[in-house]
Amino acid sequence: MRLILIIMLMFSLCGRTLAVTETETQPDARELFDKVFNMVFGPEGSSFTYSVNIVGLYKTHGDAVYKDKKITYNEARFAAWEDGKVAYMVDRKEKKVDIHDFDDDKKDKYLSMFKYDVNNFAYSYKDKGDYYELTAKVRNSKFFGIRYVTALIRKDNLHPVSLSIKLAFITTTVQVTNFRSGGIDDRVFTFPKNQFKDYKFIDHRGK
Repeated sequence: MRLILIIMLMFSLCGRTLAVTETETQPDARELFDKVFNMVFGPEGSSFTYSVNIVGLYKTHGDAVYKDKKITYNEARFAAWEDGKVAYMVDRKEKKVDIHDFDDDKKDKYLSMFKYDVNNFAYSYKDKGDYYELTAKVRNSKFFGIRYVTALIRKDNLHPVSLSIKLAFITTTVQVTNFRSGGIDDRVFTFPKNQFKDYKFIDHRGK
């Protein structure tokens, strides 16, 4: 999975893991995560611009659109269109398009590293002036996996501003700008095949 998908998948998993015990999660933190999750990943969809920095080792930026099980994103080298059935993963440097079933973990070798049990998180939040700082902490983290995710959320509209993800040895920061919730046309998730006529297509579906 490309870097931004890993990061945003992790954020979506945070939203889906709200069914934890209230003794380990602030009840209002549960509600806050639920609201943000539905705004970003719900049926109305969202769009935003992102920039990623892994402790100075790797940087990229691009645009992404989410709507329920659909996603599309575009950055300098990589791009993807997933319409809820098929995933088209574009690598401009290698001039190839890998085609997968949208729910196939094999579309990226790192995806399995970022899957967690739905009850393996504890949630909390802090007031930070005009923002909420929401944290989802993994209770039984893997050696190479994620330790915790912290999201900075605007109080006035609950729009995400940044994500900080602590891995075993590094910290990943994602800055989010131009966030818009709702009004997403499903046509944006349709793969523009004509733009990649000279690319090599590799179909992995059913394998």
